[in-house]
Amino acid sequence: MARIAQEVRRAYAACAAAIVSGRADLDAVDALGLNVELPVFTVGQAAQVAGIHPQTLRQYDRLGLIVPRRTEGGARRYTLRDIERIAQAQRLSQDEGINLAGITHILSLQEENRQLRRQIRHMRQRMAGDSVFEADMDGEVVEVHQSRFARIWRRNSRGRVQLAPLQITDGCD
Repeated sequence: MARIAQEVRRAYAACAAAIVSGRADLDAVDALGLNVELPVFTVGQAAQVAGIHPQTLRQYDRLGLIVPRRTEGGARRYTLRDIERIAQAQRLSQDEGINLAGITHILSLQEENRQLRRQIRHMRQRMAGDSVFEADMDGEVVEVHQSRFARIWRRNSRGRVQLAPLQITDGCD
């Protein structure tokens, strides 16, 4: 079992290196089936893969720029999402000269955009299946699964509403 855990750690480390170098993004890693929210990396490992000093990560944490998860003992643990944010922060700071407040805002908008793209991708996958999307009372998009046992409401000849079984004609039983 320790061998499997070691192989998984290597896979995450390889993905982190690809993210930092720009060869991969979180969407690609997510599509591979890796959990981008799994806290895998220590401060030293995250700093090494990102090519920065561990103290810089601690400073980012104090400023709220990149806030890692904590173990029960209080040790910081970074996710692939955190690694991507670190790499982005470094590029924006060093290449673009953007201050930390601006970086925080940009990273927040990028994350919101990524989440929206993920929701759209999920909706498209589900639309190919057996679901319909509607808006609920608050305007939120909700998913309603169709069923072969679905029923429709219809008005009979006297104006009364009655429940009638949905006729299925595609040969499904």
